Amino acid sequence: MRNTYRAMEVTSPGVFSLVERKIAVPSAGQVRIRVEACGVCHSDAATVEAQFPNLSYPRVPGHEVIGRIEEVGPGVTAWKVDQRVGVGFFGGEDGTCEACRRGETAYCQNAIMTGITTDGGYAETMIAEARALALIPDALKSEDAAPLVCAGITTFNALRNTARAGDTVAIQGVGGLGHLGVQFARKMGLRTVAIGGGPDKEHLAQKFGAHIYIDAKAQDAAAALQKLGGADVILATAPSGAAIGSLLPGLKTRGKLAVVGVSGDAIPVNGVPLIFGGRSVVGSLTGRAIETQDTLDFSVLTDVRPMIEILPLAKAEEAYKRMMDGKARFRVVLTMT
Repeated sequence: MRNTYRAMEVTSPGVFSLVERKIAVPSAGQVRIRVEACGVCHSDAATVEAQFPNLSYPRVPGHEVIGRIEEVGPGVTAWKVDQRVGVGFFGGEDGTCEACRRGETAYCQNAIMTGITTDGGYAETMIAEARALALIPDALKSEDAAPLVCAGITTFNALRNTARAGDTVAIQGVGGLGHLGVQFARKMGLRTVAIGGGPDKEHLAQKFGAHIYIDAKAQDAAAALQKLGGADVILATAPSGAAIGSLLPGLKTRGKLAVVGVSGDAIPVNGVPLIFGGRSVVGSLTGRAIETQDTLDFSVLTDVRPMIEILPLAKAEEAYKRMMDGKARFRVVLTMT
């Protein structure tokens, strides 16, 4: 057995380096995973570009990790060697501490954020908290499962916590998050409207299951939604605050604008449709390990899969830049073989 492994670490903001590290032994409550696949997520920018406060380097990014357990630490009884498992963004946060209840999870010292506060999956092995694991169903390839433990749970949880079967739900953006949101919405029994920024995504939106496609460049998307009777829920996945805010009038009375795409600009909110229509704007992040398990199981049950591009670990920097430049269709996944 090798006593070293390869890892793509960020040595300082924006600087990638492929290095050899010594294989670590898991501590109490932890496991060591032999990584098979790791998704490249927009949130990796928190590590690569030092967007998170008090970040220490070097750090290995990656929080869409799939692999097999190769060693369990003391006290771990629920998991066994060779089980295929996944670890998402919150690699051990149960959401019960006071800071989490105040919505300050990102600054909570108890939060373990994979690839940010601990080393992540841009590597051949990684240490993970046993309480953060989800079991990967046999029907899912590791490459397909990787985006589901972050992008997948993000859209799945946001939809199931805001919408009911039969609701009209609009998915803003047909990209890394949105293409999964469209699939989940359709498979949840929702009247699914996809909103894109041009005609080029229409055929893909229909392929993913959208009943209706709205080209936001050709028409006012909010007005188009009102012509359909209004949306019960709008899932905003594209990172544009201005575009997100413009959709608020497209909601039905008491409708919800659920935001999962982090925008660099502020989201302008018009008080008239918000107040007089009893509408609301809510944010949604990812979820706990049990909710990741729900996402994976639902994806197998209903045949939801991400559209992915696969690159080897050695090309992690290229993969990251491709994702950040918006060139990926629609998720990039690193493999270790």
